[in-house]
Amino acid sequence: MLNEIKNKLPPSEKKIAEYILAQPHEAIHCTASKLGELSSTSSAAVIRLCKSLGMKGFQDLKLRISGDLQKSTNIQYSNIEPGESQQSIVEKVTNNSLQAIKETEELVNFDSLAAAVEALQKADKIHFFGVGASGIIAKDAHQKFLRMNKAVSSFTDIHNATMCIANVDKNDVVFGISFSGETYETIKMMELAKQKGATTISLTRYGNTSVAVNADIKLYISASREVPAPFRSGATSSRLAQLYMIDILFVSVVTDQYDTASDYLKEITKAMEFLKTR
Repeated sequence: MLNEIKNKLPPSEKKIAEYILAQPHEAIHCTASKLGELSSTSSAAVIRLCKSLGMKGFQDLKLRISGDLQKSTNIQYSNIEPGESQQSIVEKVTNNSLQAIKETEELVNFDSLAAAVEALQKADKIHFFGVGASGIIAKDAHQKFLRMNKAVSSFTDIHNATMCIANVDKNDVVFGISFSGETYETIKMMELAKQKGATTISLTRYGNTSVAVNADIKLYISASREVPAPFRSGATSSRLAQLYMIDILFVSVVTDQYDTASDYLKEITKAMEFLKTR
């Protein structure tokens, strides 16, 4: 989290982030005042950093640092190079995928997750939007939430999305998906949805992004840290992390409305069986 956000932080908070990254063992034994002193800032700046990270306080930050220090460093992101063996490719793609999902789990803000689930449950209409690989995630979300008998749509084309979002209102949800958080089309869709009064939800890499700025509810996935290489597996890792978050949202909605969802799923099963009859 600190690595992803540090370059977008105000100067004083950036100093603290850099000190923690350089001296994590020292940081977990500090008070807010001491950490401010060691980083040539102040205790107030330490508290502001905690808020920037979406944490409840300095103790929460120290617990996260302590947890990170206890993690195994054996599994790291790895790029696939020319001439790699099949065994090596399988191992690297598997490790990268597991790492992306595990790091995304650690970024879950349960207050934001609960707010997103509630918004999706109450929405009259849900519109998912994404471009490129994120458009695939939008289509997957569309297919899942159809099972809840919701009025759901998904778009990858900005013109079709604009026509739809032109008539949204406060009872609708517009869900923008962009790994970078800087996809122009997704930014514009979120801005338009915000103007129209719809509830907006973003799913982006962790950090302050232009897509998330226009979101009422911000959800994050881990940012893959592969270095540039001929064959980057980052897009694969980020796609799996996005699908993972959509699955969490869908399962949360279903389990919270289990009886209703069961009825819908029974009817869907009957309809599918009907298709098989001759």
